[in-house]
Amino acid sequence: MTRLLTPTLILAAAPAAAATGDYGFFSLRNTDFVVLLAFVVFVGILLYFRVPSLIAGMLDRRAEAIRAELAEARALREEAQALLASFDRKRQEMAEQSARIVAQAREEAQRMAAQAREDAERAVARRIASAEEQIAAAEARALRDVRDRAAAIAVAAAQEVLAAQMTDADAARLIDESIDIVAQRLH
Repeated sequence: MTRLLTPTLILAAAPAAAATGDYGFFSLRNTDFVVLLAFVVFVGILLYFRVPSLIAGMLDRRAEAIRAELAEARALREEAQALLASFDRKRQEMAEQSARIVAQAREEAQRMAAQAREDAERAVARRIASAEEQIAAAEARALRDVRDRAAAIAVAAAQEVLAAQMTDADAARLIDESIDIVAQRLH
């Protein structure tokens, strides 16, 4: 410590040594000497109370606190990076899951569309079959109606022709023949 003090005192005394005046340098009337003396006393008091070591200790504690804060900041940064990586993984998993859900929904929609097509085709086939049955039934009804009408007209025409040409003896003979035919068919 004295190694630092000696050059400091020499540098501080240089302006005082250059001072000229009536009383000389080592007089209390010389302001430079008084300032030098006050400075030396001040430095001595600082050294006596170990202020430099106190300042150094405070600086060391402050440096240690800064190191601790840096370590804490590093730990927080690593934790933040881990969280970020975790969120990235979760985001990627969610993206994959949503892609799977969309793919499943598309497959389901395609399956449902195919099922709807099949159902529509079956419904159309049933309606066509029903319409064909109705047409066939209508044709059969129309044919029956035409036959019945034709038979009725033929019977009426035959009745008119027979009524015009038939005599009482022919009528009696036809009645007897009809009774015989009916009797044969019933037995």
